Amino acid sequence: MKKSLIETRFRQPSGRLIVIVIILFLLLLDQSFGIAQSLQSINMAVPARSFQMVLYPVAQQKGYMKEEGLDQRVIFVAPTTSIQAMLGGDVQFTGAGTSALVSIARGSAPLKVVAATNDRVLQWLVTRPEITSPKELKGKKIATTGVGAVATFMVKQVLTKYGLDGNKDVTYLDVGQGNQLAALLGGGFDAAVLSVEQRYVALDKGMREMFFMGNEVKNSWGTLATTDKLIKENPKMVAGFVRATIKALRYLRRMVKFSGVSRQQSTRVYDDIIGTFTRSGVVDDETQRNDLAIIRQVVSGNETVANNKAYDFSFAVDADQQLNKIGWKP
Repeated sequence: MKKSLIETRFRQPSGRLIVIVIILFLLLLDQSFGIAQSLQSINMAVPARSFQMVLYPVAQQKGYMKEEGLDQRVIFVAPTTSIQAMLGGDVQFTGAGTSALVSIARGSAPLKVVAATNDRVLQWLVTRPEITSPKELKGKKIATTGVGAVATFMVKQVLTKYGLDGNKDVTYLDVGQGNQLAALLGGGFDAAVLSVEQRYVALDKGMREMFFMGNEVKNSWGTLATTDKLIKENPKMVAGFVRATIKALRYLRRMVKFSGVSRQQSTRVYDDIIGTFTRSGVVDDETQRNDLAIIRQVVSGNETVANNKAYDFSFAVDADQQLNKIGWKP
C-alpha cells in the first residue's frame, strides 16, 4: 500500500465528543488488532471517522474477522482515492460505496456494493434558530460538503417537496469536508448539512434541526463496496468479510447504552442512530433504485443503471441465512 493513498491523522473533533466518536477512537487505537500472520490480510478503506464506520473496528475487535480467517486493517482514505486504490488492488473493500456507485454510473467501473450499513441517510439539515420552516430558507445559504455531493441533491429533493425550488431558491456552497458546522456557527450561513457528530454539537449550541434526511428520503447510507475481480477470484474472502460485517451489525443493534456516559446522552445516540443499521446488510430494490436515481443526477447521466449492475447482495443474504440457521447471536 502506498502511503500517499492513506490518511492516518485526524484533528480532534471540536466541542464535546459524543459517545460514539469516543468509542470509535478507542477502538481504532486498540493495539489488540494485531493478529497472527497465518490469517489473510485485507485492507478496509474508511472514508471518515464517522458513526457508521465503527462497524469495521468492532468486527475486528470482537474477533468476527478472525473467525473468518481474516486480519482486517482499517485505514483512512478519501472516498475517491479509496476507489482508485481498490481498483489498483491496494485496498480490498471500501466504506465509500456511494463513490463506487458514481464510478459505475460514470464509466461502468467493475465494482459492486455488497452490503448496506444503514437503510436511512445519516444526514441532517440544521438551521439558525430564527428559521422555523423549510420555506424560510428561500434566498438563504446552505453549507455543504460539495455542490455535487449526494446529500446536496437529496436536500434539493426534500426542499422541493416542501414547496421550494430546490435548485434555484437556495444557494449551496462547498465549505470543505467537516467544515459545515463551523460555517453554520460562524454566522456566515443560514443552514448546513450535518453528520450525526456535528448535529449534536449544533443542537447544543442552540441551532434548530429542520429535518432528518433519513425520514425524508428512502435511500441507503454507509454502503460497503468491492471489485468484480475480487468477487470472481476470491469469493471466499468476500463471503467471510461480509459475514463478519453482518455479525458486527447484529452486535451494534443490541447496544443500548455505553459505559462512562450519561444516560441522557447515550439515549440520544440509541434513539436517533442505532435503529438505522440494517439487520442483514441488505436494502430493498426500491432503495437501490432511489440510490441510483440520485447518482444519475450527480453525474448528469441519461441512462438508468440496473440494480444488478451496481449491487450484489448475494453474500449478505447468504450470510444472514447461515447465521439464522445456526442461531448465531452476539
